[in-house]
Order: sequence, then structure tokens, then C-alpha cells
Amino acid sequence: MRDKARFVFPGLAALLAVAGLFAIGPSSAARLTASGPAPASQHHAVASGTIPKSSLITSSPAPGFSDGSGQKFAVPVALLASHKATVGTMGKLRTPDLLVVAPRSLPASALTSVLRQRGVTAAVALDAARLHVNGKLVAMLGVDPASFRDFASRPMAASSRLWQSVAAGSIAVSYTMGKLDKLPLGGKVSVQGTKQEKLRVGSFATVGIAGVDAVVSESVAHSLGFPEGNAILVSAPHANLATLISKIRRAVPSYASVEPLVSQAGAAGSNGLAGIAGVSASAINGYPTLTTSQLVTMLKAAESRLGLPYVWGGDGPKVFDCSGLVQWSFAQAGIVMPRVAADQALTGPRVPLSKLEPGDLLFYHTDPSAPDYISHVAIYLGKGLMIQSPEPGLDVEVVPAALGSEFAGAVRVDPRIAASVAGSI
Repeated sequence: MRDKARFVFPGLAALLAVAGLFAIGPSSAARLTASGPAPASQHHAVASGTIPKSSLITSSPAPGFSDGSGQKFAVPVALLASHKATVGTMGKLRTPDLLVVAPRSLPASALTSVLRQRGVTAAVALDAARLHVNGKLVAMLGVDPASFRDFASRPMAASSRLWQSVAAGSIAVSYTMGKLDKLPLGGKVSVQGTKQEKLRVGSFATVGIAGVDAVVSESVAHSLGFPEGNAILVSAPHANLATLISKIRRAVPSYASVEPLVSQAGAAGSNGLAGIAGVSASAINGYPTLTTSQLVTMLKAAESRLGLPYVWGGDGPKVFDCSGLVQWSFAQAGIVMPRVAADQALTGPRVPLSKLEPGDLLFYHTDPSAPDYISHVAIYLGKGLMIQSPEPGLDVEVVPAALGSEFAGAVRVDPRIAASVAGSI
């Protein structure tokens, strides 16, 4: 049992800007100008009230994305020419609680110092950077499969074939990236590091660290030009993270950053369930929220995108993925939001269904390779409706709010919290 309730915090992608090696591309806080709202008759911006039971749907908000078979999920792995790589076996799963990351290699003594800290139960050195995969900026880890696999989500950790594929030189991309960007399992993608390489897509599986969409072996990472050993992943499930962070900062070089991958709250008022949206279980009264003007502007902006196509990684103004639509819509109202759904789930307090209001965000678990990972988001419009950018082949749409088994909770955005989360990216 954990001593403190913890919730997933802005992940590796939020910290890799520190490394800077391949941190290229538009800022997550960039604001785009709306190309004009939809006709007023299409807006639901003034809708209010709780969700009518007749409006609820229990199916997946993105039915082509989740497994949906009801059977035990098997991580998609391409056929291997050889199974000779030694990748160990899955041991006790470790929660990734803290990340030490630097713009250049850390000395070997840094890992030793981290492991000596009280409360640290495990730590592993790895390589970390952001670089382009098929032209899209992706946070990637270079790992030793045998020592890293216990830090991954359970389905990913359990698949020896996946880790043999990584050890053999393939890239493991997140389930969301593989499915929604329609990458070829067993085919190749273009990866731009210090040089461009073609890597075989060995598997679709999400590691479970917010924002991380790819894993390769250490040898592949070195070939791509990653700083060798520039990051340390730390598991400390019972430690006071604020205290531990302070101690680790004194134990590692000054050029390294030490950041939490989870947020930690006192047990009072927290249910401690993994993958629940929202930063607090306390009452929502008293939290700052959007002004009426900001709310109407944001909702009109979202609805002005109706009919535009879903594209994985799309952040507007003409193509969107689910979290890209949320970030862009809030930006039109002057609200800075983080980029990915798992981080957007931390931008305000949890909201009971009985208190849902237009503008609240609805979150979902739609990734069978990481069942507790928040991978989809929609905007509640009121009167049992939500707007979302669902999946490839579909467009931005207004549909009945989905509150089935994949529903992870609702959040009312607090602009101050949102700006703080986005500011660490």
C-alpha cells in the first residue's frame, strides 16, 4: 500500500526540453487564431444542467481505438527473425515516480547516489531525448530491456517478445501512436537524430509515462545521437517526494533537473486510484475557473472545428487529435493548456457527474496496453453532449457523453494549474 495518494504528473516529454538535444518544434503554449466561429445555431455554449440519463452512452468514445474484445489483451508485436536476445524476465513492477534528466551524460556515481537515498526502492539509468519520427516530434527513451522493463506498464513489461524486438534494434511505439498514426507494424519509420535512420516498428505498447511515445535499445539511442546515460528513472512509492527531490538535487550534478512523474497528495480526501483524472478529490467550490467570456469563447472555438479531420499529433487549426483540439480551443480563450491528455487531466479538480458544467473535460482509458493511462479527452458541452476529435477516419464531432467502463473522470480546468502544468513542458 502507498503512504500517499499519487496521480500521474507531466511526464518525460515535459522535461526533455531540459536536454534540448532534439527539442525542436512549436511551443505547447503557442496560441493559434481561430478562423471564425460556426453559426450561432450550432453552438451549445450556453447549455447547462446535469446529463440526462437518456443521453448517456456506455460504449468507447473512440470505438476503433480500444481493444473492446473483452479478452486478455496481447501487445501487438511484429514477427522476429530471432529470439536470442537476453531480456530477463518480468519481476516486481516499479512505479516511475521521479526523473533525473540532464542535457549531457550523468556520471555513473549519480545513479549510485540516487540509490542510496532513503525511500528509493529502485532506479535505472537510461538515455532520453526528443526527436522526429516520420516528421513528428516524439519523446523517446533508450533503455536496457532487462533492467528497464519492470518500470513499464504491466502489459508492456510482461511481453518478452516486445523486449526481444527492442533488443534486436526495433522501435516500440506507443499503442496510441501506432494505431492512431497508422504506423506499419513490422514496417519502417524514419527517425531523425544526428542522422536519419529507418527503424523497424517492432510493437505497439504504451510505457505509461505521460508523453513518452517510443522506446529503443541503448545501442540504437547511441546511434541516433542521444546523450548516453543522461537520465535516471526512480521508483520511491512510499517516500515524501518533495523531501526526496530536495535530497537528490543535492546528490547529482547541478546541470541535472529532478522532477516528479506523479503528484502526491495527502491521504485525506484522496482515493489513491491509478488513472483517475483530477488533481484533488476535495470539493470543487473555491477553485478558480474560466470566466463566462472565456468559457463561451473556448466552446465556440471548439465547435468552429466541427467536421475537421482527426490526425494523430494534430494541434490545429485544420487538423486535430483529441488533446490537440482541447489545447487549441482553450488557447483561443487565452488559457494555456498542456499538450497531451494525461497532462490535461491534471489541470483542475475532479468533478462529480452530478455537478458537470459546460467546459468540463471528460477523460478516458482507451489504451489496452496501459489500462490505467489516460489516453483520450473530450469537452463537455452540457445537456449530455460532448465534442471530441475521436480517431482516424472520423472528424471533430458532437456526440452523447460516453460514461462507460473506459470513463476516467471529469475535470474543471483551473487556469492557474493548467498554466503551471503547461509551463513545465
